[in-house]
Parts: sequence; C-alpha cells; structure tokens
Amino acid sequence: MPARAVMLQGTGSNVGKSVLAAGLLRALAGRGYAVRPFKPQNMSNNAAVAADGGEIGRAQALQARAARVPPSVHMNPVLLKPSSETGAQVVVQGRVEGTARAREFQELKRGLKPRVMDSFAKLRANADLIVVEGAGSASETNLRDADIANMGFAAAFGIPVVLVGDIDRGGVIAALVGTKAVIAPSDAALIAGFVVNKMRGDPSLFADGMAEIARRTGWEALGLVPFFEDARLLPAEDSYDLAERDRPAGGAGRLRIAVPHLPRIANFDDLDPLDAEPGVAVMLVERGTPLPADADLVILPGSKATIADLAALREEGWDIDIVAHRRRGGRVLGLCGGYQMLGARLSDPDGLEGAPGEVAGLGLLDVETVLAGPKTVAQAAGETVEGIPLSGYEIHMGRTRGPDTERPLHRLADGRMDGARSPDGSVTGTYVHGLFAGDRYRAAWLRGLGSESGIDDHDALVEKTLDGLADHLEAHLDIDRIIAMAR
Repeated sequence: MPARAVMLQGTGSNVGKSVLAAGLLRALAGRGYAVRPFKPQNMSNNAAVAADGGEIGRAQALQARAARVPPSVHMNPVLLKPSSETGAQVVVQGRVEGTARAREFQELKRGLKPRVMDSFAKLRANADLIVVEGAGSASETNLRDADIANMGFAAAFGIPVVLVGDIDRGGVIAALVGTKAVIAPSDAALIAGFVVNKMRGDPSLFADGMAEIARRTGWEALGLVPFFEDARLLPAEDSYDLAERDRPAGGAGRLRIAVPHLPRIANFDDLDPLDAEPGVAVMLVERGTPLPADADLVILPGSKATIADLAALREEGWDIDIVAHRRRGGRVLGLCGGYQMLGARLSDPDGLEGAPGEVAGLGLLDVETVLAGPKTVAQAAGETVEGIPLSGYEIHMGRTRGPDTERPLHRLADGRMDGARSPDGSVTGTYVHGLFAGDRYRAAWLRGLGSESGIDDHDALVEKTLDGLADHLEAHLDIDRIIAMAR
C-alpha cells in the first residue's frame, strides 16, 4: 500500500518549514514509522551529494538523516541553483539539465511534473508516511497554473496541507488569514490545519491570536511552536537564514574566522562545525563592511557563480582586506569556488557561468582554473598529506592546475590529489566540502591556528539536536492529529 502523506507549506519563505519537517520526521521515526522527506522543487545553493549519486538540497539530506534513511535524489527531484538575479542551474533527479531564466523555468515546469511524480511514487513504495515540504509561499497565485512545488503538487495527489506562519517576523495573523483570502477555494480546502512557528516569550499571550486565525480561516490550530534556539546547529536552508543567525563577536581567547558573505555563496554548511565550536567565532561579513583586521583566518566559501562573486568581492574592497590580512601573517582558506578565486587566473571559455571570458584571480595561489564540464558530483574520502582521515563531498565545475598543486592538501581514496598550498603554507585551497564535520580533521586545523576543539563528536551533536527538535515538537505540536490527517 502506498505511503500516506502530509505537506508543510508556508505563508512565505524562511518561516521554518525545513526545520519543522526535520523535527517531524525524527519524531515519526522515533514512533516506529518508516518515513521519508520529499520536496518537489527546491531553490538553494546549499546542496548535498545523495547516496544514489547526484545533487539534492542540503535541507533534504538533513531531513533524510532525521528520518534515519540514506538521502536519495528522489527526495528533491527538482533543484534550482541560482547563478544570477534571474537565472539558475536546473538539476533534475540529481543531474544538471541546463540553465534557465525565471520566466523560462515557468514553461519548463510542465515538462518536469511527470518526473516529480515519478520520484514521489518511488518514495511512497517503501514508506509508511511521507512528509512533503513546499517551497516559498502557498499564496503565489500568479504561479499557480504550472505549480509543482505547493498547491499544484498537493492537489495532484489530494495531500492535506499544514500551513506554517512565522510569528517572529510579525504579521502572522494577516499572513495566515491573507493566504485563505487569496488562494482558490479548492486549494484552501486542502489546508487541514495551521502552525504558528518561532514564538518567543509567553505563549499564552497569543492564545487569542490562535483562536482568531482558526475562526477566520476554518482551519484547525495544530500548534504554537516556541523558537528552537538549537536550530543554529543544523544546516541553514539558504543564505537568508545564514545572515539571520546570531553570531558571537570574537572575545579574548577566541579564534576569529572571517567569511565574506558573497552574493551567490554556496555549500555554506561547511562553516557549521566551526560555528558550533565554543572557542571559535565565525563572523559572516556582510557587504558594506570591511573584513576584520584581527581575524586569525579568512575563509573564502563556495560560490555558484565564481567569476561574478569574485567581481563582487573586489567591489567591496575585500580583495584588499585579504591581501592586508595575508601580509599581517594571517591564514587564508579557499573552499571550492573560493579556492578558484585564490588563483592567478579564472577562465570560462564556454560561458558556463555567464559570458565567455577570463579574469585575474586574487593571485594568492600559483594556480589557474578553467571552468569546464563534466560537473564533478561525488562523495570524497581519504586523508590529508599528514595522514589525518577525511570525508566529505565534491560538487564543482572546473579544473585547477599550477605549481602550488604540487603541494596538495589531500590524498583521496581514488588516488587523486586535491588542493594546493602556497610555499609558506599560509594560503590553501580545496575542492572538498564538508571537511570540518570530521572531528580529527577539524581539531587539526584548530590546533594549527593555536586553538583547541571543544567538540568531541560533531555527528553526535547533530543527532542530539535532531532528537531535541523532535522532543520540542512532541511537546508543542499535535503530531497525533497530523498523523490522522495524512492520506
């Protein structure tokens, strides 16, 4: 018998659907259900490599972990990876199928719908319950006709919807009631209940608000969920979440790591294990702000549009800050796209990221990169050249060559050497993501910077956080009622 399903949709982006889905999946798995996550369409540059090969959104990989199953490309059959303000790379069932501008994608969606349905059917065959996550807002009526992400998907299967609103940003009554006012009556009938998320303070103060929303919409109140502080220990869905997170200023004795917030920052969950360290302050530097002069390490993160982000970095004057940091004896690490920026030259002869051409890099590593296919999407394992075990993943276009690659960082299990370092070892780069989740690897890096790790087992920390999130939802969400609603 195919699995039953319930769908979480939001009144807008960043209302906490991804975290709620992860917590619900862990709670259901704890009750003995065989559960799977599913997001028909995601837009994020934070990607993961699935166990069956190919890319999915990082949030769906976390949700698979919450469900205690390996991540699959079928959990997120359509992934859009923005490379400009109006265009994105289109990944379907784990594989890149080209790029499209926003208007072009609206036409593509009709052809993608059968493949979304195919992925959903594959998941349903091996589960009791599917927790489906919508994308963006349920009330985007201008996009409803070809929708595969929200009400269009729910209507195709008759899946009951739980609508999520965010009280932390304000206006949650208007957001929920307004959604009922603007969507079609047939879509409104699919909404079985609502959740108000991210409550801070005394929840009794919003009891009348919950009653008013229920009265105005006719939907069942399923929970007023307090803000879950430990969500910061889980991967963020996109860079909006990343910028919102509270980050401590570096105090006495704390290692200070500065990270420029590039417009198309990608796979920024690389930073999470470092951010969780009690002796480390990861400072995400927003545009218009110089890189702090007292940083111990500057990390150039991954990027979905390396050449464009390199131009933005120069516009901010961060290139000058990085050179000054280097002259003061500071360390620099480039991750994937950040690694490519550190070289002497970056070329895109086939126009994979934009107009064909080449640009000068920062010149801190004696390497050059040519952006070219095929795209590398793979799990990675091996050891550092010093013999410390590592594991992670690769998602990148391009090949990097040059004298500094003769001083690699890593020896991978498939025999390849990865990365490069400057002659004095102060500037390094790698194509492998997820390295700092490894406890021995992270501890070695921190020791090299004069600090010590305060986390013995990062995986255990993530598991504890997911269990805590499940307990949090068991206390504040009517999970029994949600199970009963699923069909």
